[in-house]
Amino acid sequence: MTEATWNEASKTPEIDWRMSAALENVPRGETDVADVTSLEGAVRVWLELDPQHRVNATLTPERPIFIDGAAHSTFVGEGVDLIAQLLPTKQTEA
Repeated sequence: MTEATWNEASKTPEIDWRMSAALENVPRGETDVADVTSLEGAVRVWLELDPQHRVNATLTPERPIFIDGAAHSTFVGEGVDLIAQLLPTKQTEA
């Protein structure tokens, strides 16, 4: 029999930044259409929004993200900011 081990890494497993994610409630020109891209791309777009649009934006990843052992399937406002703090360092192309 295998015994389960719970540690900090199992509470917050590595995030798959390449999974699809929708960024909604963000005006794009004269329309309000969801932007579907990678999770990393959606979070980086959210970081560039003005504060009012950040508050209204909704981020929905393809799969739930586990943070401190809890699954989150949608992020709004401060929730997106929490994910943004976990972003990998942006690599510059040479």
